[in-house]
Amino acid sequence: MTLPARLTFVTLGTHDHARMRAFYIGLGWPLAVDIEGDITSFVVGGVVLALWPLELLAAEAAPGVEPPSGWSGVTLGCNCDSKAEVDSAFAAAVAAGATVIMEPVDREWGGRSGYFADPEGNRWEVAWAPGLELDARGAVTSFGS
Repeated sequence: MTLPARLTFVTLGTHDHARMRAFYIGLGWPLAVDIEGDITSFVVGGVVLALWPLELLAAEAAPGVEPPSGWSGVTLGCNCDSKAEVDSAFAAAVAAGATVIMEPVDREWGGRSGYFADPEGNRWEVAWAPGLELDARGAVTSFGS
């Protein structure tokens, strides 16, 4: 048996669960599971994005470890279907309350991307990458091959 090559869940530990919940709902993402004060989740392109209070997540995933302060070194990505869509998707995130980290620009690798932070500083890249193919759900079907 091997570990399946898939990513099915991304869980963000939240300091202010209500604020984070409101932000992601403000993006227009439909709720999947929503238990007030506990877990809020969204199905995004075949992956579940879950919000869970940091102290509950830490008790399971990092018992005895102090939570990081500042940026964690991890970015989440939302790839668009076209280069033109990057700017409108980025603007929608900002309108929902995101903080601009870097406005979208054309990249030397041929794509276009920009970065924003959600209300708790989690970094998101909104991008279009040549050669990345998405299905109707927004799940990656091929890249670089």
